[in-house]
Amino acid sequence: MSQRTIAALLAVPLLLGLFVVVGTQPLPYVTYRPGPSLDILAAPDGKEIVEVVGEKAYRDAGELRLTTIYVDQPQEDVTLDELMRAWLDPSEAVYPYESVYAPEETDESSDAESAVQMVSSQDAAVATALIELGYEVEPEIEVLYVDKDLPAAGLLKVRDIVLKVAGADIASSEDVVEAVDSAPVGQPITFLVRRKGQEVSVDVTPREVDGDKQIGIQLGPGFTFPFDVSVDIGDNIGGPSAGLMFSLAIFDTLTPGSLSGGEVVAGSGTINAEGQAGPIGGVQQKIAGAQDAGAELFMVAADNCSETIGLDTGDMRLVRVETMHDAVEAITTWADDHDAALPTCEDKS
Repeated sequence: MSQRTIAALLAVPLLLGLFVVVGTQPLPYVTYRPGPSLDILAAPDGKEIVEVVGEKAYRDAGELRLTTIYVDQPQEDVTLDELMRAWLDPSEAVYPYESVYAPEETDESSDAESAVQMVSSQDAAVATALIELGYEVEPEIEVLYVDKDLPAAGLLKVRDIVLKVAGADIASSEDVVEAVDSAPVGQPITFLVRRKGQEVSVDVTPREVDGDKQIGIQLGPGFTFPFDVSVDIGDNIGGPSAGLMFSLAIFDTLTPGSLSGGEVVAGSGTINAEGQAGPIGGVQQKIAGAQDAGAELFMVAADNCSETIGLDTGDMRLVRVETMHDAVEAITTWADDHDAALPTCEDKS
């Protein structure tokens, strides 16, 4: 046996080992894959997702579906074989890690931020829908997140409206921060909050963490509504990207007849209290998920339009929207005539 043959035989297991190592090593990328969609007008197990108390609700035909994606978590290992699969699948996408997550981000911090965004998104959606219908909505300061490992846990609740801290009226999130910072370490601070329509007083004692006084809450814009509206999709879906579809589902629930004319409409986009639709990540994967769910119309936030040009969506039409009002008008027009002219992303390009 020649030396060349011996060298080749020795090289084969080494190369195989190298391929195994490379194929299983984590790489600095994140993959996006189509996730399930959910009809927000549905009532799984007999419980309405959109619940209304204190005003008449209308339960009609049709579906308004939020869309989701599967995204690798910050601390999840993504290997070469997973990246190759995503690159080869036209319904998936690959992004550099740093374009999706901050360097210090963890699974826990990502989940916490996602929870905050979901609460804020739902409240903005309720505000948008009610304003669209002519109701008065009052802005407030709201608890969006409570850290289970810090002093506010079990005392303050998500969606508490903060009225007073240490006897002082609260007009902004900064007022709360200043009240906590000025309190003596080890001394309780009294929070007066509105919780489910009732005023509740609780004492929270700040804890010093890395030289900073903390109680473990995140605050943000909240609202006082003329009646109770809630959206319950469970804890498996987070982030702000369903805001537009939440607002449409709430609008549909508070108005007689089916907004979609009994058909299946999907979409994605953030929403703010002024009713403006904002861009989201993974729009191509969400469009693919909507097609799988049988949607005939898909709402695209205008700032996502550049990502949809040239996509093959089959018989499903894409509609460009700037605001929730745009979406209502487009869906209503389409429900009356499926061949009607609607705003498209090509119009913007």
